Amino acid sequence: MTGGKPAGKGKDRGIAVLIYIILFAFIIVMIIPIFWGLLTSLKGTGEISRFPPTIFPDTLVITNYYKVLFLSNFGTYFKNSCIVTFLCVVISTVIAGHAAYAIARFHIKYKDRLMYAILMTSMVPAVALLIPLYIMSVKAGIYNTRLMLILVYTAWRTPMLTWILKGFFDSVPQAIEEAAMIDGCSRLRTFYTIVLPMSQPGIVSSALLTAVYVWNDFLVSFTFVTKEELRTVSVGLYSYITQYGVQWGELLSAVMITIIPIIILFVCLQRKFVDGMAAGAVKG
Repeated sequence: MTGGKPAGKGKDRGIAVLIYIILFAFIIVMIIPIFWGLLTSLKGTGEISRFPPTIFPDTLVITNYYKVLFLSNFGTYFKNSCIVTFLCVVISTVIAGHAAYAIARFHIKYKDRLMYAILMTSMVPAVALLIPLYIMSVKAGIYNTRLMLILVYTAWRTPMLTWILKGFFDSVPQAIEEAAMIDGCSRLRTFYTIVLPMSQPGIVSSALLTAVYVWNDFLVSFTFVTKEELRTVSVGLYSYITQYGVQWGELLSAVMITIIPIIILFVCLQRKFVDGMAAGAVKG
């Protein structure tokens, strides 16, 4: 038996090394386009058009970033995306959090059917809803407003967040809540002071997933907003694709700036995000 242990350890080590090699290769494949875009954004127009293309710029040029930040409407697009994304994350997380807790703790008739009904609302293709939503927004007088974007994104993300958060609330021991209520805490105060802090990984994971979805979405923003001053970054990027050609330097500079907020969010919240995803995997 003692002779079998080193062989087993060696096999486990070999599997671990193989997994790390695969993950490293996957990371390289994912980073190459971003790295190439960053290098291209630092090239001049002549060098970008050169054939064969160069990997590293002969001379670092920041003109493209200057044009994007100071000579275009990109700042307006960026501000609109920040406003819409922040409000959608807050509103959808608040609504989904309360709904998920109510479903997890209260005795509701046909609870399982209710949960499946909530999930089914997220399965309807977005394209199928665009025309009805367009007609409703025009009649309600909220077409071409940030309010319309916020309402649509919130409505689409809340059902999925409710499912995710319910799983985390189910994992919180009810005995802790019962003890708090015996000490005089109301159900609502128990939810805010005990359940939410214990469910932080799930809440952070849900908020990040919502932020990425809203920040990157093009279809809804393109459909319900046509005013230049209300466009988001996902739509604003297409302004660098003109009938005379693609302004590659400015386009890639704008793309590099666009991905910075999401990267910052993941870097700052990566620990809780990973904990939330791991906990969700265990529950599954």
